[in-house]
Amino acid sequence: MNRKKLFLIAVIATLVLTFIGLDGHQLLTLANLQQHQASLNQWIAVNTLVAVGGFVLIYIAVTALSLPGAAILTLAGGAFFGNLQGLLAVSLASTVGASLAFLAARFLFRDSLRKRYAETIRRMDRGIDKDGAFYLATLRLVPVFPFFLINLAMGLTGMKLRTYALVSWLAMLPGTFVYVNAGTQLAQIRAVGDIVSAQVLGAFALLGLFPLIAKFVLGFVRRRRVYRGFRKPKRFDYNLLVIGAGSGGLVSAYIAAAVKAKVALIERDRMGGDCLNTGCVPSKALIKSAKAADTLRHAQRYGLDSVPVTGSFTNVMARVKRIITEVEPHDSPERYRSLGVDCIAGDAHFVSPWEVEVRSKDGRSQRLSARSIIIATGGKPALPPIPGLEQMAPLTSDTLWELDEQPGRLLIIGGGPIGCELAQAFNRLGTQVIQVQRGPRLLPKEDADVAQLVQAQFLAEGVDLRLEHQPQRFVLEDGEKVLYCDHQGAQVRIPFNRVLVAVGRIGNTAGLGLDALGIQPEANGTVPVEEDLSVRFPNVFACGDVAGPYQFTHAAAHQAWYAAVNGLFGQFKRFRADYRVMPWVTFTAPEVARVGLSEAEAQAKGVAYEVTRYGIDDLDRAIAESEAHGFIKVLTAPGKDKILGAVVVGERGGEILAEFTLAMKHGLGLNKILGTIHPYPTWNEAAKYAAGEWKRAHAPEAVLKLLEKLHRWRRGKGAAPQPRVARQQWSGE
Repeated sequence: MNRKKLFLIAVIATLVLTFIGLDGHQLLTLANLQQHQASLNQWIAVNTLVAVGGFVLIYIAVTALSLPGAAILTLAGGAFFGNLQGLLAVSLASTVGASLAFLAARFLFRDSLRKRYAETIRRMDRGIDKDGAFYLATLRLVPVFPFFLINLAMGLTGMKLRTYALVSWLAMLPGTFVYVNAGTQLAQIRAVGDIVSAQVLGAFALLGLFPLIAKFVLGFVRRRRVYRGFRKPKRFDYNLLVIGAGSGGLVSAYIAAAVKAKVALIERDRMGGDCLNTGCVPSKALIKSAKAADTLRHAQRYGLDSVPVTGSFTNVMARVKRIITEVEPHDSPERYRSLGVDCIAGDAHFVSPWEVEVRSKDGRSQRLSARSIIIATGGKPALPPIPGLEQMAPLTSDTLWELDEQPGRLLIIGGGPIGCELAQAFNRLGTQVIQVQRGPRLLPKEDADVAQLVQAQFLAEGVDLRLEHQPQRFVLEDGEKVLYCDHQGAQVRIPFNRVLVAVGRIGNTAGLGLDALGIQPEANGTVPVEEDLSVRFPNVFACGDVAGPYQFTHAAAHQAWYAAVNGLFGQFKRFRADYRVMPWVTFTAPEVARVGLSEAEAQAKGVAYEVTRYGIDDLDRAIAESEAHGFIKVLTAPGKDKILGAVVVGERGGEILAEFTLAMKHGLGLNKILGTIHPYPTWNEAAKYAAGEWKRAHAPEAVLKLLEKLHRWRRGKGAAPQPRVARQQWSGE
């Protein structure tokens, strides 16, 4: 704590002790005020200005220091200065005092709380920024809430001082008037509690609803304003229109059909979106073929003879297409029509917030209307503005699957999850892979120790990693494709046959006609969504890659529930999308699976944490399968088993992570995982052993030493201390 804070604490402590030492709590009582009212009135009549000034300063001090007596001073304002003058003096003093208490709390405690509870403070600030004035007014209007607690609590938020002071002044006026007016009849008051009767409290409670009513009215006015210029249809063709049949769109339509709403699903290309056709399904099929090739090439790990890997790349890609075909019926128009969804092929273009025009490939168009519309148009690979790139016929995660000839030298631009998955897969299938990454390591969103393990594996397998290489330009030299990079000031020449670009994705919004609705996409193509996933209009929503912030299939499905439910029932109740527990997996070998905070994120956000590690090389199942590498790292709150984040690096990482994800979602700590029976020998035992490492680190050493002495005493006098033995794992068989 710095000197300024220590000085302020010392000043506050001195003033409080002085107040107590001078029996201030005895002076500021109703009986004492009534006893000296006459003499004080005589003195005030002669020294009015001094009296008013002194009264205001005392009131400010009492309020700022959160001392008892503010109610008595308010009565005194009415008793000594009358209704108007007393109301002005008390109103000014109470606002200034409350503001000083607000500032003191912010100065002394907000920074430390922000470091310790960064995410909580951030969420609180977002709510305060949006609705804080309404909630503050409600609290001020209802005298049940102690005002000094409101002062201190609001100081810990990000509310602006001028907003706090203005709202406090206005909202405290009714209560201040009641007390000041009562003070004019001071002699008739028997107890402070008599001033605010049950009926008056009830009236204040109703008055406290005023800010919420005002919020509703403002919301109504805002909605009317945003819809200005558009004519709402009297009747609707559908309850819900969904644009895009990827993961988000399919789930949205499924939910609407399940609750018997009339829903249409519009798709201009293939149903299933990126995940089925160009993303999750084909990439995992390719990764499996690559893993099989790696297993054959290194069969000696399992006591078998290793063999040269032979096979046709064309056959591998044919298998990928076959798997897409096998999965396709799950997302087919036939299936969704059987569920009650109208599947419409064509391009959708907004006409109004309730209407879209759909143009089919044969040139015909139709206008459809719905009470709510969901934008679920997904995303597409981003192409960086590198000179000469377009002349290289670059591959992306969308176009890669049309390859039927294996590249001899594949240059991959990007070191994120997509780039890493495809780099390892092509390398294992026999392609010479050169992976170029601008930054100092792969997987920059993961911790350094996680990336280091993946990089070591890539290098061991022969991937040509070029870290800290900045692509400058692509050129064609004597018929050879070449990339020139800047590496720490030196120019590096990299020849290649084909280039695959994997530097992220952008939202698909082209052709939607969003400009007609006044919706401006972000720089990355996503549309700006509210917490309920609405986009500018209360009846227009977005989910999936086009909404962000996560671009995962499971994130799109998660958002789809909120978009669909809010679109169908938002007039009655709206739900805010919950991203507190969002897992993801990078399907390299080793797999990288994470949920919650990483160490780097915790440090950046100022979140206090402890780290527990468990090496998967200790796991019996991993040893049995010759996959004894990797680790689990769990972040917990200091001294507690509450999970803040977990990462699993190793074989079956995605499956092991599921247990930590479930625990975080439902508020279960590591003790609950440790107390759960896990079958032996399984990969998920790793989660239990990680919990055991946490428990061992937090064992009560003092109690254990006492127990050791107790057991020694019970063995008999003079028994030797028991030697410590290494931990053993029992199979239970």
